[in-house]
Parts: sequence; structure tokens; C-alpha cells
Amino acid sequence: MNNRVVVRPVASWRDRRRFQRLPWSIYAGDHNWVPPILAQERELLGWGHHPFFDNAEIVTLLAEREGRSVGRLAVLINHVHNHKYNEQRGFFGFFECIDDAAVAGGLFEAGQDWLRQRGMTAMRGPVNPSFNYTCGLLIDAFDCPPCFLMTYNRSYYAALLESCGFAKTQDLYAYEMDMNMLQVLVERYKPAVLAAIESSKLVIRPFDPGKYQQQSEMYLDIYNRSLEGTWGFTPLQPREARQIAGELRHVIVPELAVFAEIGGQPIGAVLALLDYNQILRKLNGRLFPFGFVRLLTGRRKITAARVMAITMVPSYQSAGFGIVLLDNLVGAVAKWGIERYELSWVLESNSRSRGSLERVGMKKTKTYRIYDKML
Repeated sequence: MNNRVVVRPVASWRDRRRFQRLPWSIYAGDHNWVPPILAQERELLGWGHHPFFDNAEIVTLLAEREGRSVGRLAVLINHVHNHKYNEQRGFFGFFECIDDAAVAGGLFEAGQDWLRQRGMTAMRGPVNPSFNYTCGLLIDAFDCPPCFLMTYNRSYYAALLESCGFAKTQDLYAYEMDMNMLQVLVERYKPAVLAAIESSKLVIRPFDPGKYQQQSEMYLDIYNRSLEGTWGFTPLQPREARQIAGELRHVIVPELAVFAEIGGQPIGAVLALLDYNQILRKLNGRLFPFGFVRLLTGRRKITAARVMAITMVPSYQSAGFGIVLLDNLVGAVAKWGIERYELSWVLESNSRSRGSLERVGMKKTKTYRIYDKML
């Protein structure tokens, strides 16, 4: 029997369909897997006009055996990252594979050749397609579904990457807290919250949907400024930020987004998104024409939320204002019937944030791993 693995670039409409549909066979019977929104994924694979690719290039690879799709991989060069860090580093993402080291090896060998031909000397991932989107390989907690915009994969994927010579470079953690614990926490710190507001003349403003474009871009500006200097971070470029702002327009709940200002200048923000995965898993990758309606009409039944980030510009990161922002989420989250929330993700190397979360009783529930390999 011919067991030869053939790896080739995606070249046709039929190839693209096979690339995108492969996960349906990989995760058959796995009730924790959430199908991606296919139209959005096509853009992030460089098959549309996503502005991330104003400064990046990508190749998508399909692995086949006896005419059957058995693996896939995207390999890319992020020029913004390489310029910022003075590196010649490639990245990989959108990895899916049967439990077969020969298939994984064939995919990564082809991807590494593509990177070497373009002068790259190292490879990092998974990122889909950067740290500003979904990233990291889940290495534990396979018995529960992912939160919105977090990754999920088969438990054998880590062994496949390690068999291809990849080694851990950084872990990302997800933390969880139920609403009762959050309310106790906020009450405990209420005096500090009030003192912080009074002493600094801090003003808390809810998200104003009537100024959506302005405020969403303001949030992304705070996001860029607050993460400057964080391991692996590359800032969102202006067109990319506008694209993301547009995509979030219909999923942001105004009550779950809060800004902090001093002297009329925004210095921090917190954004929580409902766990839309509770609905997306039923849409089978199709948002239109009816999935979008189900997303909006069904969100009142969602029981969890994900705090994307508590962002603070560098000069205020030690001021303790994060608890002030969380305080303003408590009432809104309770009104929406949210029972628990996940804060994800937090870098392993961010000992200050991790220590703060763990001291107040948040429980680390999931680990996502970033891998490196020298070429």
C-alpha cells in the first residue's frame, strides 16, 4: 500500500475548500470543538483582502495521502514583527493534522523550505496569523470547550510539534472566576477603588455605541500602547486596527466595555466579550445568511464572558486602576446573566499580572503553548 505523503501549496478553489474543511474530519465526534467562521478564516489565510497582509506574506500547504487530505499548515512572514525585533523569523499557524508524525513532518519540512528560501532563520507558532488574533497550542484541559476567540486542538498535537523539532518558548494562561467570587473581590477592594478615583480624579466612562468608530479605535490605541514591551507583541497597524474594529461592531456589548480617563485623556480600558462560542458551535462555520441573526438573537442566553484584556498605558500600570475597571463590570455582567468569566490570555512571563490574579483567587484553567525552532 502506498503511504507516501504529498505536501503541496494550495492552488485552486477546490484546494481551499479541502484546506478549510479538513477540521470537520479531524474533530468528528468532539463536542468541544467550535467550527471557525469560514468567511473570516479565508481572509486571515490571505485569500481575501485582510490588511494584516499589507505587511506580511503567507503560503498555505495541504498534505494528502492517496488523494485524501490528512493535514494542513499556513506559514508566514510578519514584516512588522521582524522590523520591530530585528529578526528573520517565520511563523506558522492554522495547523491541523491526523495523528501521524510523517504527515506533520512533511508539512513542516515544506514550510521550513519556503521560509529558508526567503532568508528566515527561525520559526514560531502557532499564531493565526499573529498574537493579535488567535494563538497558542492547547496543552491541557481538553475536556471543556474554548472561550470565544481562543484556540482548541487535539491532545496529540503537542507531540507532533515536538517530533518536528519544536520546543516551548512561552506559555499563555487562561484564568477563570465565577461571579460570586468577583462580587466578593470588588467589595473587598471598594475602599481602594473609591480612594483611587478621588485621589487621581479618575473618570470611568462606558462605551458609547453612538461614537463606535472613534471609541473602538481609541480602545485599540490603548491596546497597542499598553502592550508595548510585552514579549512577542507587534502593534496593530492602522488599517488592521480599523478592520478589527469593524469586525467587533456587532459583537461588543456596550455595557461590557469601559474606559478610564484622567484629565480628559484615556489611560486604560477593559473589554469583555460574551462567549459567542456557545452559539457558534451550532452554526457549522456559516455566519450568513441566518447565522448572524442567531448570533444576535441568542446572545441573551449566553452564560459566560471573556475579559480580553485589562489594558493600561505604561505610566499608569502600577497605579492599581485595574480593579476600578473590573468594579464597573460587575453590575453589567450580572444584568446579562453571566455566571462566570474567563480572563485570557496572560503570558507566563508576566509575573505581575499573574500574581495579581492569583492573589485575588482566580484559578488558572488552561495552558496554551508557543513553540520555537531554529531553521
